Amino acid sequence: MRLAILTSRVRVEEKLLVEALRQRAIDFDIIDDGELLFDLAQPQQRWQAYDAVLCRSVSQSRGLAVQQVLEHWGIPVFNHAAVTALCNDKLLTTLALLQAGVPVPRTLLAFDAERAVEGIETLGYPAVLKPVTGSWGRLLARVNDRDAAEAVLEHQETLGSYQHHIHYIQEHIEKPNRDIRAFVIGERTICAIYRSSAHWVTNTARGATTENCPVTPELNRLCQLAARAVGGGILAVDLFEDPERGLLVNEINATMEFRNSIAPTGVDIPQEMLEYVISNVRERAGV
Repeated sequence: MRLAILTSRVRVEEKLLVEALRQRAIDFDIIDDGELLFDLAQPQQRWQAYDAVLCRSVSQSRGLAVQQVLEHWGIPVFNHAAVTALCNDKLLTTLALLQAGVPVPRTLLAFDAERAVEGIETLGYPAVLKPVTGSWGRLLARVNDRDAAEAVLEHQETLGSYQHHIHYIQEHIEKPNRDIRAFVIGERTICAIYRSSAHWVTNTARGATTENCPVTPELNRLCQLAARAVGGGILAVDLFEDPERGLLVNEINATMEFRNSIAPTGVDIPQEMLEYVISNVRERAGV
């Protein structure tokens, strides 16, 4: 078996995956997505040498484009391009979760600043404005009053990207200074962590601390439902604890970071990821 890891840069997560591959004595290559050149009409022979490609690109757009090309050429990629595309877009994710009956924070969508303010005031202050694409908690804004809402919306509408003209408005959840990140691989919720912070954005990229979160039957059921809603694979499901409604699914990440989750959970996440990939490759080959 031979695998490829597609990456923009080798982070701690990729180093852990490399170590896991070496422990299993599996041949692999690390491929820099910035060095690729595709002739779309001429499938490159080099890719036929791989039984699967694990996409770990930092760039969502670049990683998704490579996944789409490789799938078109018949190369197995993890996750599937359709899953990654859905998870990369908060609007598509929310729609998929709602269709599957997964509880989510109330979310409104507007395309004009005036209508967006109307939506925010429908939800009530504070409310959260998010870009429909992005990660690491960047460009999130909690608006506490009309002045703040108008200022943030004016800034968004000044930006050139069309995504910033799509105003994704979410109710603010009064969570207990933490959220939950659960790791779902295939049909299993392998572990979960609490991400705690005094800041309202409880993201490890913003300094949140982590501790083990027990995978209860309720948490497992909801995570499985959410993962199936977006197509399944190797996923991180982010949840809020609402004091009245219980667990709400906030987002799903298809290229998750996991360096800070191994120690508190005691779960070897990179080995779990490889086991899933290898099992799928063998099933595909009829082994």
